Amino acid sequence: MDKFAGQKRAAQHFYPPIDPFNQQIMPTGDGHQIYVEECGNPDGIPVVVLHGGPGGGCSPVMRRYFDPKKYRIVLFDQRGCGRSRPLASVKNNTTWNLVSDIERIRKDLSIETWAVFGGSWGATLALLYAQTHPNQVSHIVLRGVFLMTQRELGWFYGGGAGQFWPDAWARFVEKIPEDERGNLIKAYHRRLFSGDLRTEMQYGRIWSAWENALASIYSNGNGGEPAGEYSRTFARLENHYFIHKGFLEKDGHILQNMDRIAHIPGFIVQGRYDMICPPQSAWDLSKAWPQSDLRLIRQAGHAMSEPGVSAELVKIMDQIAES
Repeated sequence: MDKFAGQKRAAQHFYPPIDPFNQQIMPTGDGHQIYVEECGNPDGIPVVVLHGGPGGGCSPVMRRYFDPKKYRIVLFDQRGCGRSRPLASVKNNTTWNLVSDIERIRKDLSIETWAVFGGSWGATLALLYAQTHPNQVSHIVLRGVFLMTQRELGWFYGGGAGQFWPDAWARFVEKIPEDERGNLIKAYHRRLFSGDLRTEMQYGRIWSAWENALASIYSNGNGGEPAGEYSRTFARLENHYFIHKGFLEKDGHILQNMDRIAHIPGFIVQGRYDMICPPQSAWDLSKAWPQSDLRLIRQAGHAMSEPGVSAELVKIMDQIAES
């Protein structure tokens, strides 16, 4: 099957391409420069889009889940990735730095309240931001839920997902000595932060290819050959966050604090066959969130571009705009 077939079918659900009406670099005051853009209607319903990774960066297609006549769409590249600088830097780069950045962007753009839209790591960040600033959030829309727990990391980096994708898993572990395979996040950390650019590029590609291989239900298990600098950036940032357990005080932090956002309406779109973030987390979240609406999408994996997932996200944003 054409590996881009899913994206082609998904494209019909999107709104037409649009250009930003505002682009700026926001200094954080602690060494980072954050790229921020706005598009759509300057007087529309504000929504902030939180990309995945950590380290994925935002892309033009992320603008297209929203009716540009009705939404004021805010996107930004999180610290260390995309068009933000310094690239691949982990200094002053924690979950709570990102939460502060989101709130700084809201204030700088003079937005009172906004909808928060995020997938995968973006869903993690959306929930943590909302729990920290519940009065500034009108709706939460999530895709491919990741709650930053050790159970989820164990599934993806401890061999659970590898039982479904043994060929891709073999490629992920083969460059790591057997005596280090008990903790692959730690093993990759040594190499991604070795100080040797060639080594970091090599292992960045392998780390990124493993995730790419499992993203879509249409995948044939080949993660391709991700671009070197992007792969290094993505892998370093993701590994940095995961080795520090998301910089959360306790495992299960998000579910333990759901009372803070129990009143906020939310939507959860989850691929039934998501191999990166299995549906259990979305299910657990929905049970802890009285105002949530869980939509399990059949024949869909993790990728935002899955046709059923894309269609449902657009439908939800249209629904919010009309309410």
